[in-house]
Parts: sequence; structure tokens; C-alpha cells
Amino acid sequence: MLLEGKNAIVTGGSQGIGAATALELAAEGANVCVTYRKHQEEADEYVRKMTEMGRKAIAVKCDIAVFAEAANTVKQALDAFGRIDILVNNAGMNWDAVSWKMTEEQWDRVLEVNLKGYFNFTRHVAPLLKEQKYGRIINITSINGLRGKFGQSNYSASKAGIIGYTKAVARELGAFGVTVNAVAPGLIETAMLRDSESRDKIVDMAMGEIVMKRIGQPEDLAYLVSFLASERARHITGEVIRVDGGQYI
Repeated sequence: MLLEGKNAIVTGGSQGIGAATALELAAEGANVCVTYRKHQEEADEYVRKMTEMGRKAIAVKCDIAVFAEAANTVKQALDAFGRIDILVNNAGMNWDAVSWKMTEEQWDRVLEVNLKGYFNFTRHVAPLLKEQKYGRIINITSINGLRGKFGQSNYSASKAGIIGYTKAVARELGAFGVTVNAVAPGLIETAMLRDSESRDKIVDMAMGEIVMKRIGQPEDLAYLVSFLASERARHITGEVIRVDGGQYI
């Protein structure tokens, strides 16, 4: 197992990419704390599955945009596991509108969750990793942070910000044995996509771009995250790796 004895926090771990990542980290031997904001039942179910694997696992309700709630989550993970080795910043949201119709609330909330939320958790975990001279931070961004997307100026800006933030923190923590990388998915089959009234249109547009001619699955992201969290990726930092089936080449 790649991560035996390691301890991880995965934000937004109650569904989609976060849930698949939490399960994969646990399958590779890690104890995992997942956060959720609304989906407690789902989070508890993933905790049960990880516990059945023989891992320690907890679920913590948290609005990642709130600094104090991030601090409380990190404290609960420390109390449960004794130390933190891996942080996966995954939780996020979108609230779409073209720029000339977007409200201040739409802009602020997406930036607070998608960008400030990553800072909140990194701020509380980084000193622990620095002191122990070991750690892995993996930030989930998007190909739309690399290229922009019509109707998603707030989302694209937040995901682009994550890329710059990843590179800056990688420079800051590298001397302490801590790697910091970003993973940029293309279109992934999640509940958000499945429940969208525009699903067919979104898929048709994406399939025109994806050279692999398949929609990505959450596990496709999870496999890369578990690799980046392992010793096999010890000399990789500051990178942005796309998992998009060639959607953005």
C-alpha cells in the first residue's frame, strides 16, 4: 500500500471526486477525515466504508470558506489521528452567469469557497507539515482555470487562482519536505453533472473536445491524487496535471 500509516484530510469528501479520493486514499492505507457541508448521510456512509477497510475515519461538518471552521476541522483530525500528512483541497462550487449579469454575491461566494477555502485549510495544515518536515498538499483545480469558460468568470478566476496559489506555496514549503501540486480535471461524471438539466448539452459539447471520447470518472482523479500523496511523487512539486482525456491540449 502506498499510504500505509498516513493521515489525510479531504475537503468535500461526501460525494463525487472527494468521495472517490477518500476511498482511494483509504484503500492505499491512509486514515481519512472528510468534510461535508450538506450531505451528512453520504459522508457517514463513506466513513463506514473506510472503517470497514480497517482505517480510522471521521466526517466533520464544515463550511470551508469560514476560517474558524477550517481550524476546528484540522483540530478534530489531529485529535483523531495524532498527525496530518496529506491535505486534499477539493470542496468547491459553481454559480454561473455571464459577467454582465453576475451579481456581487455570485462572485464573492464562489471566490470565498473555491479560493479562500483552500487558503483556510492550507493555513492551518502547513505549519504542521513544516514542523514535521513532511507532507503532501494536493489542490483540485480545473482546466477552466487554464483556459476560461463562457459563463463562468467567477469559477474560472477561482480555479486560476488555485494554480497560482499552488505554485507559490510549493516554493514556500519545498525546503521542508512538503510537496504541493494541483490536479486539473476536465468534465467528470459527478452528481452535479448527472443532476444538471443541461447534462446532454454539456456532454455533447465536451465530447467534441475530448480526444479519448469518454467522460472522466471520479476515480480517474483519485488515482492521480493517491500517487501525488505517496513517496513515488516525492520529487514532483508545483505542477498542474490535467486529467481530462485530452479535452484541453
